[in-house]
Amino acid sequence: MRLVFAGTPEVAVPALDALLASDRHEVVAVVTRPDAPAGRGRRLVASPVAERAEEAGIEVLKPARPRDEDFLARLREIAPDCCPVVAYGALLPKAALDIPVHGWVNLHFSLLPAWRGAAPVQHAILAGDEVTGASTFLIEEGLDSGPVYGVVTEEVRPTDTSGDLLTRLAFAGSGLLAATMDGIEDGSLEAVPQPAEGVSLAPKINVEDARIDWSAPALRVDRVVRGCAPAPGAWTLFRGERLKVMSVLPAVGRDGLAPGEIAAAKNSVHVGTGSHAVELQWVQPQGKKPMKAADWARGVRIAEGEHLGPAA
Repeated sequence: MRLVFAGTPEVAVPALDALLASDRHEVVAVVTRPDAPAGRGRRLVASPVAERAEEAGIEVLKPARPRDEDFLARLREIAPDCCPVVAYGALLPKAALDIPVHGWVNLHFSLLPAWRGAAPVQHAILAGDEVTGASTFLIEEGLDSGPVYGVVTEEVRPTDTSGDLLTRLAFAGSGLLAATMDGIEDGSLEAVPQPAEGVSLAPKINVEDARIDWSAPALRVDRVVRGCAPAPGAWTLFRGERLKVMSVLPAVGRDGLAPGEIAAAKNSVHVGTGSHAVELQWVQPQGKKPMKAADWARGVRIAEGEHLGPAA
């Protein structure tokens, strides 16, 4: 099939690579989000998918909006058989959905109908799911509600951050997306409607969602830290300034600390929660680089009874 691939971030690159390597299909163009400001200089930078496509010598389309008539006209000229999608980042209008013969097929990082939305991997970790996965489905106008072609499953490991899990799913999902293209092309694969039961939503995680509630149980604190890593990053307050908490370890048996209360020793820093304490591993003070929690605590000279969070 003639394919036009739509995707934007680094997590979409493995799927693009898998399709470029296929001897059954031709990726004739890529659709991605426009160049965005990045770095201290805020200079415009092309998306990872755009950079990879340019390396491969493929036409790159960067519409400000997928409903723009210039973009739709070019897509009609290209006349793709199918448009595989991974984390493109914009809603596709019906005028675009109707162009390819076999539609737009999305690789979504959950086992649909669970975790429909922008942040399925983060929500799987926040919810304590033991198993998640990736699904390929035919895009329709509803939110991730189209019929499913195939799935792969992936165990959620106890120490996984959302970044860890998303990386594994990106590579496992790339093979699924390539196999889905094969099955569509030879007619061996038929999309199956999603069940009405088991629907859950995964809206984008914002900065306030990533704020640590130290009155919550240690298990919840750990999930928030892992689920929000690397972005937007779990955080709390210390002496009125924001402190990013990059990793913690549950410290079962370390009791006697009030929620948010800090206990700093020579080589460890514990913080009380609504259950048992957690040990801070890595933190990032405002305006500084990440550092070991014990080094941070020595630098700020934690006083007895000091707290993280609102009490600060």
